[in-house]
Amino acid sequence: MPTLLRLATAGSVDDGKSTLVGRLLHDSKSVLADQLDAVERVSRARGLEGADLALLTDGLRAEREQGITIDVAYRYFATAKRSFVLADCPGHVQYTRNTVTGSSTADALVLLVDARKGVLEQTRRHLAVAGLMRVPHVVIAVNKIDLVEHSEEVFATVAADVRRIATALGIPDAHAVPVSALHGDNVVERSASTPWYDGPSLLELLETLEPAADPAAEHFRLPVQAVIRPQGAARSAEHVEYRGYAGPVASGAVRVGDEVVVQPAGTRTRVVGIDLGERSLEVAVAPQSVTLRLADDVDVSRGDVVVAADAVPLLTQDVEALVCWLADTPLHPGARLLVKHGARTVLAVVRSVDGRLDLDALELSAADSLSLNDIGRVTVRLASALPVEEYARSRSGGSFLLVDPDDGRTLAAAMADAPAPVPT
Repeated sequence: MPTLLRLATAGSVDDGKSTLVGRLLHDSKSVLADQLDAVERVSRARGLEGADLALLTDGLRAEREQGITIDVAYRYFATAKRSFVLADCPGHVQYTRNTVTGSSTADALVLLVDARKGVLEQTRRHLAVAGLMRVPHVVIAVNKIDLVEHSEEVFATVAADVRRIATALGIPDAHAVPVSALHGDNVVERSASTPWYDGPSLLELLETLEPAADPAAEHFRLPVQAVIRPQGAARSAEHVEYRGYAGPVASGAVRVGDEVVVQPAGTRTRVVGIDLGERSLEVAVAPQSVTLRLADDVDVSRGDVVVAADAVPLLTQDVEALVCWLADTPLHPGARLLVKHGARTVLAVVRSVDGRLDLDALELSAADSLSLNDIGRVTVRLASALPVEEYARSRSGGSFLLVDPDDGRTLAAAMADAPAPVPT
């Protein structure tokens, strides 16, 4: 069975992301005949000689009318070697939050750079997001290589610039491919127009990349989303007292008989049953959503986390984190907001803004606030201790959201540093 790779695209406005995705779908024969017919009709109506493949991904009416990508468009395709889930993210700076969303679960980020323009501010911002979200692979697609006469020198210069920035942002390995999304050069098939390039096509490269580390290999964590206790007729029909704790296995695996701890209470117990719908399982692994039955009548509620007894995360009230600020209103020290970690939401206050990423110098500079689309470091004090883990070790345990307490808007995506334990 082919392995699955989750992709996200990024880049500045008009770098050709949607066209590249359309070309990937078209040339890998992943487009249905009626879809292609519809694209060709719209393209002819616009006076174009060929099919505008960007229309395969720009699904919103506003996107088609303006010729831009606004929302994250998810597309699915497969080759004989691999299956893909592709998130086509927008390039406009005001939609950076959508790029954060698309990158958060990606195994690889395909970053488009216009060969004529080289590195722009949004290129740097998207690389910073990739580094922040710990995306395992970054692929640089130097697009519109046909518009610079397929120049090897231009490609080498652009690729070197992007790699230098990627290295400074903690991205260890960035692959580069010269492509023309419009004409298909080096997208699916290698092109005779770039005889100096002896590497793989974009699709060939994507078929060889290793997916992110399997979350099933991490320590077991299950954030409880609901307590299942049948009432009334359902309960009478069973003639048994049933109590289960439902949620997704965020990481790791759990077996019947395993010793577990319920955080934040720290109560130790044992798993006596695992239910998946009407079926009983002996083992559940990430990312299955299951219901656990526990040996003891312990106090467990929504927002608690059931964890492996031999790998209990520290509880912390002081969290240092890198954040991507997504709100129009600036963030200042003293701001009161909500932290949503897993299924639990707690009150919090921003103790300090510790720096803002300078996209030119590629380092944190002193700052006393964060504005829209800024990436920076903050320290947050939680009203209640949470099992927040280091994001570098656990994507699920180390990520959280900052939320507006008044209207529930997401204000920032945050990735935690190593936690400071609660004093005993």
